[in-house]
Amino acid sequence: MKQLLQKLNLRHPDEMEKTILYQAQRNAYVFLIAALFLWSLYESYQVYHTHSRLNLLPCLLLVIAAIIQALSQAILTRNAVKDDVDSFETEPFIKIVIIICLSVSIIATIAAAITFTGVML
Repeated sequence: MKQLLQKLNLRHPDEMEKTILYQAQRNAYVFLIAALFLWSLYESYQVYHTHSRLNLLPCLLLVIAAIIQALSQAILTRNAVKDDVDSFETEPFIKIVIIICLSVSIIATIAAAITFTGVML
């Protein structure tokens, strides 16, 4: 396996590469959130101005991106401080459960709204 990784030039990044990768991912995430937010605003304006159907795709993608980010942050925080006795993170597991419950309720609300209003995605 190690030889295959060397042939494909795959290796663990050093600290500088990790920092560059983190910055690139952060920039891409900020762009994604800004683009989805602007798209959601544009769709809302179109519905208000032209009285057309609401396209829920940008709103749904924005909510899903925020949920994934929050879950990832909570899980990574929990894993980072799992064995640390001096950690100030008392119960990150509760945060994860709350985020999952909120996510499920938001998705159920969106599904109910789509069902009752007859909006097609």
